[in-house]
Amino acid sequence: MKKIVALFSGEGTNLANLIEKIHLNHALIACAITNNPNAAGIIKAQDAHIPVEVLSHTEFKTRESYDAALVEAIQKHSPDLVVLCGFMRILTPTFTTQIRSINLHPSLLPAFKGARAIERSFESDETVCGVSVHWVTDELDGGEIILQKSFTKNVKDTLEDFSAKIRAIEHEILPQSIIKILTQG
Repeated sequence: MKKIVALFSGEGTNLANLIEKIHLNHALIACAITNNPNAAGIIKAQDAHIPVEVLSHTEFKTRESYDAALVEAIQKHSPDLVVLCGFMRILTPTFTTQIRSINLHPSLLPAFKGARAIERSFESDETVCGVSVHWVTDELDGGEIILQKSFTKNVKDTLEDFSAKIRAIEHEILPQSIIKILTQG
C-alpha cells in the first residue's frame, strides 16, 4: 500500500477528512506531523492510531534549519507523497527540493496566494471562487495545479457560509487529488 505523510497546523479538519476517505482504503497515512504542539488535529490522528510527531518551528533559529529537521522526520517514513493539509508554514528550498508534496489552498490560484486566502477571496470583487490543490515548489502557492473546483459567490453569504463552501470543496478535491497521484504516478 502507498504511504503518505500529512502535515497540518491547526484543527485538523482536512486531516480528519483524509483519515476517513484515504487512510487504509487508498493509502496508509504513515505519520501526521504538526508544527503546533497545541494543534487539535493531534487528537484526530491519535484517535485513528496514526503516529503524530510534533516539530515546533519555535525551537529552530531559521526556516532552513526547521525544514531540514522536517525533511528528516518525513524521510524516516519513506512516503510516496507528502500532503500539506492546513500546514501554515512557508517552506524553503531545503524542503521543496527534497520532498515530493502537494498543498491544499483555499482559493483559485493564482489568485490570493498566501495567508488569509478565504477572507481575501470573500472580500474581493471576484464572482467565481474556489479551491486548488497544487504541487509544492519554491514559489509560495506557485506550483503546477493538480485540481481546482470553483463555485459562484452568493452575495447573501456571510463569511461563515463562504468558508463552509470552501471547506466542502477542500474535503472533496484533496482526496481526489491524492488518489489521482497515487494511481497515475
